[in-house]
Amino acid sequence: MRKSKIYLLVTVIISAVIYFAGCGGNDPEMGIGPVKEVSILPEIDQNLVVKGKQIFDIKCVTCHNIDTKLVGPALKDVTKRRKPEWIMNMILNPEQMIKENMIAKTLSMSGQYPTPMTFQNVTQDDARALLEFLRNNDK
Repeated sequence: MRKSKIYLLVTVIISAVIYFAGCGGNDPEMGIGPVKEVSILPEIDQNLVVKGKQIFDIKCVTCHNIDTKLVGPALKDVTKRRKPEWIMNMILNPEQMIKENMIAKTLSMSGQYPTPMTFQNVTQDDARALLEFLRNNDK
């Protein structure tokens, strides 16, 4: 009788872990933040590229370069490695991403990037422009 209660308890705990990890809406590839879906057109919006480059040059270039690692990772081909939602959520919600997103947390804890990314006071529209700038670099 006691064994069956233990098995039941273990089953309930495992089921809860699977539910909260798998169905809790925290898809590591999507990131954590306000962006749940990004519509990407095959054509790159050159107006957004220009705006994104301006934002990048003001807010991002101190820590990021396209081709070489600085304080943060080189961003070449980031749009080929990460989903657009993840990229935008990292831009918009870096502190929570580093704490709770498995991919961002692993990068932060690897020792390669000891300085955590901070929020740069950008809007969702700014993040979308930055994404288009990065897509343009990766084409």
